[in-house]
Amino acid sequence: MIFRNPGARRARLWATSAVAALLAASAAQAADGAADDVDTGVSEVVVTGIRETRSTVALESQQIQRVLPGASPLKAIQFLPGVIYRTADPWGNNEQNLSLFVHGFSTQQLGYTLDGIPLGDQQYGNYNGLSVSRAISSENVSRVTLSSGAGSLGVASTSNLGGAIETLSRDPSAERGLNVRATLGSYEANRQFIRFDSGEIGYGFRGYVSYLHQDQRAWDFDGHQRGHQVNLKVMRDDDHGTFTFFAGWQMKVEPNEDATSFGTAQTAAAQGFTPYTRPFLYPDLAACSSTLTGGPGTPNPAQGNNFSNCFSAAQREDIISYVRYAWKPFEGVTWTNTAYYHYNFGRGIVAGPINTAGLPALFATYYPNLVVGTATSPATLQNIVNLFGGSGNAVRTTEYRINRGGVQSNVVWQLGDHNIQAGGWFEHNEPAQQRAWYPMTAANNDLSPYNVPRGAKALTQYAAEFFTNDIQLYLQDQWKVLPNLTLQAGFKSSLQDANGKFPVNQRNLPTVAVPVRYPTGSITSNKWFLPQVGVLWDPTEHEQVFVNAQQNMRQFIPYGAGSGFYGFSAWSLGTQAAFELFKDTVKPETSWTYEAGLRTRHTLDAGFLTGFDGQISVYHVKFRNRLLNIAPFNFINPAPALLANVGGVTTNGIDAAGTLQFGEHFSLYNAVSYNKSKYDDDYQSGTTVVGGVTTPVTVATGGKQVPLTPKWMNKTVLRFNWGNFGASLAGDYVGKRPVTYLNDLSIKSMYLFDLEANYTFEVPADGVIKGARVSANITNLFDKKGVSTAVVTGNSGGYNAFPQSPRMGFVTLSADF
Repeated sequence: MIFRNPGARRARLWATSAVAALLAASAAQAADGAADDVDTGVSEVVVTGIRETRSTVALESQQIQRVLPGASPLKAIQFLPGVIYRTADPWGNNEQNLSLFVHGFSTQQLGYTLDGIPLGDQQYGNYNGLSVSRAISSENVSRVTLSSGAGSLGVASTSNLGGAIETLSRDPSAERGLNVRATLGSYEANRQFIRFDSGEIGYGFRGYVSYLHQDQRAWDFDGHQRGHQVNLKVMRDDDHGTFTFFAGWQMKVEPNEDATSFGTAQTAAAQGFTPYTRPFLYPDLAACSSTLTGGPGTPNPAQGNNFSNCFSAAQREDIISYVRYAWKPFEGVTWTNTAYYHYNFGRGIVAGPINTAGLPALFATYYPNLVVGTATSPATLQNIVNLFGGSGNAVRTTEYRINRGGVQSNVVWQLGDHNIQAGGWFEHNEPAQQRAWYPMTAANNDLSPYNVPRGAKALTQYAAEFFTNDIQLYLQDQWKVLPNLTLQAGFKSSLQDANGKFPVNQRNLPTVAVPVRYPTGSITSNKWFLPQVGVLWDPTEHEQVFVNAQQNMRQFIPYGAGSGFYGFSAWSLGTQAAFELFKDTVKPETSWTYEAGLRTRHTLDAGFLTGFDGQISVYHVKFRNRLLNIAPFNFINPAPALLANVGGVTTNGIDAAGTLQFGEHFSLYNAVSYNKSKYDDDYQSGTTVVGGVTTPVTVATGGKQVPLTPKWMNKTVLRFNWGNFGASLAGDYVGKRPVTYLNDLSIKSMYLFDLEANYTFEVPADGVIKGARVSANITNLFDKKGVSTAVVTGNSGGYNAFPQSPRMGFVTLSADF
């Protein structure tokens, strides 16, 4: 890798090999001192894993766009060691079937920020944030940083058990300019992006505003994933500090397919029906009724749980904004204060048969006069069909609201050989969720996944409101003991108070002797001392050693994700007694992460081989107080619910990555990751009677690999550049993944390859066009089939799975004016 500034060589020396390979072509092109804009493909890219006692790597904007123009920053990190990222769409934006693991920790066990602003836990339908793709257009991202073991103490997150992913937005340019990009591709894909930079406009202000529109038909059904997004950023620098204002708005509709059920997740009578895809039927509304051949509102029994819904979609609208001032009252001190606000309103909408998953029993609790004999008799089912408009389908919405605001304050003080940092974060959030059912009629605006139901509801199943206050405090000191030795120590405090209530509570079946109702009340969980210590040592000019140990905690959540309200939440337990038991006995999940590593970088004179840089790191994690919904509340067969701590997980792993540089034109990067994440304990679930004696049922999870986490992964990137032309071939291998807690079933390994090529045009120095570039991308180059994302459905015997998207091609044109 070539750096322009020799004086910065030591500071940049420790760029990790994972990123070095991805950047090799652009770094070589940067040596000729070409244009500054990332769109030209020739800008110098700075990658930092520097001066950190933990494993930290970063990808710059140019490399994110090389993965695929417009790709989610989270998708871009899939080529870093120890990372799994899978979604159904090539951009990585689909949230329903997103699967992200870093060193054995899943999506909801990591922390996420944009410019330091908390983005929540990234779960589908979460209560405290939004995806980074909804917060900012990919083209406006300047960098994404992954701390794969433990995030820094100042990361504003209540979920970063296993690390943090921090995204930074692009700063406005000092010069006026216009950037235009357009992408066309497979399945009617089209993406248009335009950004206007004001340049300096007086009084030191500069800013930009951008607009994005994207539309692509789903590859396996006739639904269009489309959206609009606007970003605005304004900055002003003066002698006393820097002012920043950011605002974003987005609205999208994302039609979703359903996962295919396998094994015990499928009905016994339909074991042979496990289709590769499970598309919805829209826009063939006639088929939404004609396929219900099992009786009134009843799918074909031969399809079991793998029947096709009429349609489903995620509808989301967000506004997010922050204002910040970084004040420098005197030399060596910077005091930064930030205020932010985020509002989200959206829904998951599903139109499907009325006689599935025990729904007739639910509807009977609200309309007992419709019951003739039993809740599933033909006469009763026909009455329910009539109630919901006559098509045999009902429209269900799970409606979300997030209304949160917060403040952050931190001070950085350089005091001799000490770099002292201290700060705090406070957030107040008022999330809400309700589930409602509507007749599927044109009058109700309910004949399309793109519409919002407008008519009268058939019923509101529940409505929940929550109030959460989160406080995080931290203090740390980096002491440069020697020129080549730095010690770091600090701690943070994580405090939360959450309160929940139900303006509308779910009704009980008439046959329930003891009423079951969702609980109300508050839970306070405080951890005042979460320590961190680390060492950074440069034994030579070319090597760097880092060691880090840190404790983290994940706070409780008001409602779970993906499954709607029926998640890992104390408020979903179904009885007040179960809620009080949870308060008295359950502890938040915690982890201790220990990591050590060596970074190295050498320029070589070995014929064709001119350079090598690499990193090897080992880690050990003790994850305690794992939460498991042992007995979730079920409205059809009410029983005592139980959400409990069921032991811990021990994780040991190693990442080894290296880049070989062959002159100015070729580089080869390869990374191997091994992860062994094992449950420490068995747990008990219910009781059984043997020989007249009641004994507990033990689920033998102890020693089993954590589901969905492979032991082996490999990342490969071959890059080539010559003059204005560049190309890369990227491979991502994910090993076999268990899909049950008892590891009796697994999905096979998969090796996916992507191909990218680009060309930067020569333009007149004094022309209107300042830069122009064309790029082409092919995803899933060899058109592999298999499982993209899997869902654990039980201890053994079955699982749900989403398919891998097929080969797709895209062409992108970009120009600067």
